[in-house]
Amino acid sequence: MGAARNIEASAVNTIDWLSSPGTNIVVPVYQRQYRWDIGGCEQLLADVRAVAEAEPGQTHFIGSVLSTASTDAADTELVLIDGQQRITTLMLLVAALAHTVRDTDPPLAAQLRRVLVRADDPSRTKLRPHRAWAELFEEVVLDRRSPDDAERASRFDDNYAFFRSRIGVHDAAAVWRGLTRLEHVAIALGAEANAQQTFESLNSTGEPLRDHELIHNYVLMGLTREQQTEIEDDYWLPIERATGEAIAAFWRHYLIMTTGRELAASGHRSVYDAFRQRFPRLDAAALRRHATEWRAFAEIYRRLLDPSLEPDPAVRTHTAGIGTFGRVAFPLAMRAIADHGSGHRTHAELLTTLQSVESLLLRREIVGVPNDRIVARLCRAHSEGESSLIHAVARITPSNERVRVALKFGDVPHPGYVLGRLASRDEDPDVIVDHIAPLAPGDDWTPDGVRLWGDLSDDEQNAYRALAQSLGNVVLLEDELAIDAIDAPYPTKRRLLGSSAIPQTRAVAEIAEWSTAAIAQRTAELTAALVATWPRAATGEIDDDGLTPILDAKPRRGWPHGWEREFSYVEYRGEHWEVYDVRYLFHRIITRLWADDRAAVVRFTERNGGPIFSERAWNGQWDTIDATHHLYMGWDSTYMLRAVQDVLLEAGIAPEVFVKYSYIGAAM
Repeated sequence: MGAARNIEASAVNTIDWLSSPGTNIVVPVYQRQYRWDIGGCEQLLADVRAVAEAEPGQTHFIGSVLSTASTDAADTELVLIDGQQRITTLMLLVAALAHTVRDTDPPLAAQLRRVLVRADDPSRTKLRPHRAWAELFEEVVLDRRSPDDAERASRFDDNYAFFRSRIGVHDAAAVWRGLTRLEHVAIALGAEANAQQTFESLNSTGEPLRDHELIHNYVLMGLTREQQTEIEDDYWLPIERATGEAIAAFWRHYLIMTTGRELAASGHRSVYDAFRQRFPRLDAAALRRHATEWRAFAEIYRRLLDPSLEPDPAVRTHTAGIGTFGRVAFPLAMRAIADHGSGHRTHAELLTTLQSVESLLLRREIVGVPNDRIVARLCRAHSEGESSLIHAVARITPSNERVRVALKFGDVPHPGYVLGRLASRDEDPDVIVDHIAPLAPGDDWTPDGVRLWGDLSDDEQNAYRALAQSLGNVVLLEDELAIDAIDAPYPTKRRLLGSSAIPQTRAVAEIAEWSTAAIAQRTAELTAALVATWPRAATGEIDDDGLTPILDAKPRRGWPHGWEREFSYVEYRGEHWEVYDVRYLFHRIITRLWADDRAAVVRFTERNGGPIFSERAWNGQWDTIDATHHLYMGWDSTYMLRAVQDVLLEAGIAPEVFVKYSYIGAAM
């Protein structure tokens, strides 16, 4: 049996390993921040105490630690690829114990110090974290923190303090006994080992790294330390500063924009996998080129997150509006703004794109159609040109008629945004939305100064309640007037509305009685203004009533409950198919293309090793296509859906195939 050439693994005593003069560890710049919380520290200390009380000879396994030798010839440090969180926390525990016993048990303190400090330089710790936090870590571990550092609290400080609070002189010996019984697998990689693949394998279970952290590692791993520092300083840190806590969303939106495919917001590493597929090889030169683009898009994303940073007032108005509906349309907005900046779109085209997206999002919310999983198709259309984008947006934008009906009988979403735009006060922080007839009228509320709320019939009261959040019953009002106007009887509110500087608000004061008929009339008037302000492109087509392009269909893991009724139907190039599940869809698409475009299926099969085979090479679920070809039907649902999508792309007809999700499919 041959030995591994590039990986050396051995089970070691953790304290002995750390105490060795040759164990000096550096955390590379691509590693994530230290983020173990008190809960993790509490569990570690409980494990240490438990093994301390166990029978002699028993140990506690803390996992694996993956490292490789430094690429710098003059450096003998170990580069820590995996295990940073555990080793850092363990060092804080050892430091707390050392500082607890330094006056009462000098021999033990000396042993502990050998775990903490370098043999060749006692002023430095054996573990050197990311350079941004190395000095702070050393101050904590070597007890060099002073009262003046109180405002520089960190996770190191918090966890060290926890350990100090839980370890006393009386139980120091027991904690030390538990520490000496810890073991781990030390995995050392050779020069030719695939560090990233090994790292991913070790992190395939347990609490996974987040997508953007995996991207960070993937981008920097394999570079020299100097190159890592350059990329980190010149590109990655500016991206982090621009996107802040939204960095995960940025990478997801960037990849939706560039690939034209929907990606799950979380789980299953979909964003990281898409990144690796798009950038399969990244040498230093290619990385700098791509990173320049990433940084530029991150700056655009920053302006989408905070529209006040957008210097163009017209663009700012539309991006602020788009942000009202969340970040769902950020991929398309990023692309449109970037194309305008590079000269590929005129300023007028940019404004048309942003306005059409606003109209799309608002109208779909008004009629109750979800806005998720629509942007990838628009990014695909945008790459084909302005006319393709307008056509794609119009196809899924509800018509004026649907909007009118929805607003006549339903609530208006985002009333402040809608009224603000209609009144040209969308950037005014000193106005609020007020309900003319209160949401919950008191007994003294009156619509006309004559009849009180209690005098109205049940049907009249119910009619007011039904219309309370409709467009006709909401109004913009200045803060100083709103104080007295909230829930006031209509005659009182009428005088206040008449004092407003907003013309649409003053117009309400001209109505003598605030009846349900008045609310309905005002709703109709404002609806007419709304459909004009947020128009739908005049393409002559009705909206698609929730049809989902096949490329945006949602993959499912396994065969979840209800999969047999996932779809209501499938629209294939204008044909209506009674197809209710992905298994039948897979069979129907492959066999249809085998008849219509066999060459496309053959190309797809040759590139992917299936699903068509010349013989039934193994036992399983097969269907015979013809005398010499067989279709294997034993795939899982994820494979089947992706095969359908990719073979339709191969045939060039994917944009002409849609699925209509059933209720059960939408809820799965």
